[in-house]
Amino acid sequence: MSRPARRRLVRLGRKSGDAATCQRFHIVAMLGAGGAVTEVARILDVAIAHVSRTQSRFVLDGVEGLYDGRRHNGRRKVEEPFLRALAELLARSPPDFMWMRPTWTRELLCIEMALRGFERVAVCTMGRALHALGARLGRPKPVVLCPWKRERRELVLRQIRNLEARASSDEPVLYVDEVDIHKNPKVGRDWMLRGDQRRLVTPGKNEKFYLAGALDVLTGRVHAVGDFAKNSSLFCQLLVELARRFPRARRIHLIVDNYGIHKSRMTERALRDLGGRIVLHFLPPYCPDHNRIERVWLDLHANVTRNHRCKTLTALLANVHAFIKAYRWRSELPKLLLRAAA
Repeated sequence: MSRPARRRLVRLGRKSGDAATCQRFHIVAMLGAGGAVTEVARILDVAIAHVSRTQSRFVLDGVEGLYDGRRHNGRRKVEEPFLRALAELLARSPPDFMWMRPTWTRELLCIEMALRGFERVAVCTMGRALHALGARLGRPKPVVLCPWKRERRELVLRQIRNLEARASSDEPVLYVDEVDIHKNPKVGRDWMLRGDQRRLVTPGKNEKFYLAGALDVLTGRVHAVGDFAKNSSLFCQLLVELARRFPRARRIHLIVDNYGIHKSRMTERALRDLGGRIVLHFLPPYCPDHNRIERVWLDLHANVTRNHRCKTLTALLANVHAFIKAYRWRSELPKLLLRAAA
């Protein structure tokens, strides 16, 4: 086969817009250049039988035999209008369309699209349509709406952002929150081979430990204390620790949520005992996304507590403290090889 003929085949394959069709044209062009079947299969990383079948199709039907035989089946069911309507469905939930089921399935999407005037498609076709949209099967995020009016909420958040922008060594700003550490591991997704489900051995009786942490917006460091109870005493320990960590700061600003231990009498007494050096700034209620330390806790669970294999709480806490010590906000996560304690 001449070089112009081979180049023409490659161009036709690219214009087809289908990867499999383009590959078949490329196979014939390589065979036409004198390549052996086994050599072409090795270079393109395909089966030898696939190269042989493609060669036979070209010999019997010519160029037409290299195209997808389904292209003359008629109009495609999944076109742009279908995908737009499907995207509108995914933006809402089945109860919005009078279905009792609260979540979408491919079967239910097929039925609803048919009710909306589109041709009925198979479940596998719906799967390809979802893939074309880039849709994913994920877990929703539970949220609670803030009871404040939008203007009031935005005003408080704007004041907190301005406070963060003015942070200095003389008046550091820290985001504060608490996190639960469980001896029984948090179960999360992990890569594994098909047909092989990894088993996660749990220690049995659960034990809990609580951390109170503060994220410094200037240095990105996390300061934390821990106890076996999440109460005002734990928060007061953090206040004392922060006063010790920032001995030269004229005033320490802490951004906290509206959890009860942040407003208790014990906390107010501890703030007075510290001479008013620590000032609390409260976030609007039910606004955890605006507390920057929440991201730290997500990273902590993802890198330490999720699917962990520590047999004791002591071993798990050793990994937790190692992670927090190396953590730096707004920088690449520390690539720690945490070794579980014996």
